[in-house]
Amino acid sequence: MAFDLFIIYSPVVPFCDTYYNTHLTMHKTTMTIIYLHGLDSDPNANKAIITADHAKGLGIDTLRPDLNCPPDDVVAKLLNLIKENPNAVLVGSSLGGYFATLLSDMTGTPAVLLNPSIRPDLSFQRFLMDNFDGQTLTDDTVIYTTTGCWQIRYGDLAWFEKHRLTAKNPQKIKVLLKMGDELLDAHATQAFFESCGADVVAQDGGDHRMSDYKEQVGLVLEWVRAFN
Repeated sequence: MAFDLFIIYSPVVPFCDTYYNTHLTMHKTTMTIIYLHGLDSDPNANKAIITADHAKGLGIDTLRPDLNCPPDDVVAKLLNLIKENPNAVLVGSSLGGYFATLLSDMTGTPAVLLNPSIRPDLSFQRFLMDNFDGQTLTDDTVIYTTTGCWQIRYGDLAWFEKHRLTAKNPQKIKVLLKMGDELLDAHATQAFFESCGADVVAQDGGDHRMSDYKEQVGLVLEWVRAFN
């Protein structure tokens, strides 16, 4: 039998590398952060660890699922975690911010977004230009393999186009943007979320990785706690 693996920091249970999701208490009533890493990242991403460490000091558990899998599998995994943790808040970075917004739309779960991707179907076009200029592709053609071994297929672009964001629960979304983001168009992201009515903090300068995240995590957790 196969189980999904993810990592959890707990203020009560001593940390260990991995827990099976069957070890969680069903229908928890305490607040839990579900941290959604970005593309070419994993559950041990720098921002994930910083978030978990600081949340632990506030008595908040942090789940860090591995999202290096096809988008349908990501959605199924996150729906399961949200069901098991009804008081969860999603914290998503980059592509994780896209999925956090999508799951907030689907379930009403609050979400804090860090330099989120809003149109992966467009941003992933760079893989086509870099590697497949003029070639005929099928849905099963692998266009990029992430450092976490997710093989992105050409058909995934159609999935993301079909699942475009609406941010229909803007009161449950907080967005932190670095306007110096060198990978994603921060101005387009700001315009999208503000047009939906979400609260956006746009900071001058910075980068996509949010290198100063240790200085930003306090604001992120302030937002998380405000959703409780």
